[in-house]
Amino acid sequence: MTGGSSGRSGPPDASGSCATIAIYSVKGGVGKTTFSANLAWCCAVSSGHRTLLWDLDAAGGSGFLYGLEAKGSRLAEEVFSRERSPDALIQHTAWANLDILPADESIRAVDAQLAQIGKRKRLAKLTEELAGTYERIVLDCPPVINELSAQVVRAADLVIVPLPPSPLSARAFDLVVREIAGNTKRHPPILPVLSMLDMRRALHRQAHEANPSWPSIPYASVVEQCAVHQQPVGALAPSSPAAQAFGRLWDAIDRKLAERH
Repeated sequence: MTGGSSGRSGPPDASGSCATIAIYSVKGGVGKTTFSANLAWCCAVSSGHRTLLWDLDAAGGSGFLYGLEAKGSRLAEEVFSRERSPDALIQHTAWANLDILPADESIRAVDAQLAQIGKRKRLAKLTEELAGTYERIVLDCPPVINELSAQVVRAADLVIVPLPPSPLSARAFDLVVREIAGNTKRHPPILPVLSMLDMRRALHRQAHEANPSWPSIPYASVVEQCAVHQQPVGALAPSSPAAQAFGRLWDAIDRKLAERH
């Protein structure tokens, strides 16, 4: 699957303002990119929102899951320095309403760059400008605690935290909450979600029983196949439990975001 130029067709409807959803964790390997790619697909395809998936992780996983690569190696830096408009880097996916701003290796230097330029809301300003075109912006965030993560918090209307099912899940979530609360006086709502939940495993059952109100996404081999086929699970296996779980999670998120207006 390859991507061409952005297929956007004008500004979003005036009936609703843009919302920025950050998928964030201080730990790697928890399903963050899988959440980002699949929730963005649900947002665009199921809800029909004009959606931008912005990959802020140097691993570039979100773009890869859609068969897209960055057009250069130093472009992310230029977006944050305002030497280049993000519009020039956005690519259209095979699905209507869904575009991607892929990551490149210069994302690694953005933290130092932001500290140097001293613009604490640079990411928030960029998302505000993109809101002229998109109704929803999904940020696939790097697993770090630094200036970039602080900027993510200032830009986001909602932070989703994927958590591995273990007795340490609540502790890990508390760490994220403290990090977010330390970077803004009025932090956005934070939603913990158990990822890769396998109810056959005792520790997973215990984590679920300890946090019964948390949504969950089940462990499923079809989710791993997303990277092989470079398609989201909703397109690859729409009737699978994983696809249905992502759909339910997105529907709940979308209802909450709609209640803001």
